[in-house]
Amino acid sequence: MMAAITDDTPPPAAAAAAPVTAEPAASAAPVSAAPVSTAVASAAPVSAAPVSANPVSPAAPQTPAVATPDTVLPVAASAAGAATALSAPTMLHPLVRPGAAPTPAAEPAATTATVTGDAAAAAAAAAEPEPEATPESGPDPEQTLAAYEWRFHHETLRELVDNPDELREIRDRLTEKLTPATDNPTRARLLSLRAVVSRILGDLTKALSDGKMALVHAEATGELRRIALAKARLAHVLQWRGDFTEADKLFAEANSSELPDRLRATMHEHAGRSCLDQGRYMEAFNHFEKALELRKVEDPELITRTEMALDAVSMKIAENGMGPYPRSMDEILQVSKPPVPRFDERVQCWGFAGADGRTVISPAFADVQPFRDGAAWVRRPEMETWELIDEAGTRLIDGRAGWLGVGSFSDGLAWVSRDGAGNWVAIDKQGRVVISTGFEDVRPFRRGLAAVRRGGWGAVDKQGRAVVPFQFTGFATALTDGRYVDGFSDEGLAIVDAGGRKGVVDRTGAVVVPPVHPALVIHPVAFLIAGPSGRWGALDRKGRPFIDPELPSRQVVMEELDRLLADTKPVL
Repeated sequence: MMAAITDDTPPPAAAAAAPVTAEPAASAAPVSAAPVSTAVASAAPVSAAPVSANPVSPAAPQTPAVATPDTVLPVAASAAGAATALSAPTMLHPLVRPGAAPTPAAEPAATTATVTGDAAAAAAAAAEPEPEATPESGPDPEQTLAAYEWRFHHETLRELVDNPDELREIRDRLTEKLTPATDNPTRARLLSLRAVVSRILGDLTKALSDGKMALVHAEATGELRRIALAKARLAHVLQWRGDFTEADKLFAEANSSELPDRLRATMHEHAGRSCLDQGRYMEAFNHFEKALELRKVEDPELITRTEMALDAVSMKIAENGMGPYPRSMDEILQVSKPPVPRFDERVQCWGFAGADGRTVISPAFADVQPFRDGAAWVRRPEMETWELIDEAGTRLIDGRAGWLGVGSFSDGLAWVSRDGAGNWVAIDKQGRVVISTGFEDVRPFRRGLAAVRRGGWGAVDKQGRAVVPFQFTGFATALTDGRYVDGFSDEGLAIVDAGGRKGVVDRTGAVVVPPVHPALVIHPVAFLIAGPSGRWGALDRKGRPFIDPELPSRQVVMEELDRLLADTKPVL
């Protein structure tokens, strides 16, 4: 039986990603007064502002499902070349029956790595065990749901089922677990899984309600993986309802590069199915190919599903043509491109041009910075200080405010300095000083936190409260996808440097990994570490030894992590 991935547990290890250097720089370039600086590259954020941690009152138990108007499949898409409305059953076939004895996972192949404890214990350290059933309660519904293998309609790629009563029983048992739950993580997980079952049963109104409430609870936790799963499950419900614009946006938001590759591959699969429903065949084909690309190790189940999906796309192309040209990420996320700086040779001044190349803000500035967070700093020829404008060119902060050094806005705040060399404070777009403590060096806010230096490097929140004490040489947050980030990752983790030794702190300031390692990289389900000899191993997400540092490279460690968790799968 394949082990279940729940929202509380790390999904499977990611496949190999672009390498990063073993010794990342202690910190990124400081915020500068120089114009037209480029922002540090970072992944698109995968969450909205967290909601209150107070849980919503438990949902009432569901009554048995009956046929409703929601049992129809999506309406015809509005995109050019879109497919007509589908009419195949939207069910699931239980190849593993609830309560049946699970099939043991295949014995892993031998490896040269030394894993702390046996392989099963190592996998358990990175993926929480499945819920245990009791004789009185019967099989756990989460375990039962995760044990199903899915059968799909060859044209619509939707789940088929021949015994909906079994699914209704699973949904009822999920409701039984949900009713006493009061914490956000548990309610987010159970509500989103119940939304999955209701979707497959065709009860799309119930699925939509559960999916939306699950996302509220997930965002209250602030946990990247939990939010991503809730968004993907809600997106799947919206897809089946024919709300493709919002579904595609949620799929894109959920698919962060900081998630495990197997989870990302599954999200690409579902995004591809949404595109197939709309007649966006080229875009669907791209998603299915990306799913295969992300799973670089043997995955027969994914290969079979993806081959079926590619066959379905090929058949639709033969019938209807290629469909619309693939959309850009900005189009899917409904992000409008801000004006870009452009120098006018005639007047020897900077202005801004729109996406079509036409001037939208007249050239009148000696210097400008790019728009970030809806605002840009500009400097007029007669002034030494900077003023702030919005995308329409309206002045938000006058140059007479006296800021010689400015940083781009991020999370609604920007660091500014009167001398451009130090004593940095944070202001909002109305020019109000939000953080008055002067810092020697600063980095932009990212997901509510900013790395700052006052003696040593630490971090503050948006109210200026110290979250990480000012005792480190710098921040050196390196990710296995090849990126470095200023301060904290989307997941709320940062690599700190203490005299050339690396460790990890979380967004509360707690030390997850003491700074004792020559090199350290954040992996989606572990921390990759280098030993004194330059060989690599891994710690689990609690900082405990996982794979001894005796492997020749990070690549080999990531492959070993992938093998140890090869029998995990997300349920979307």
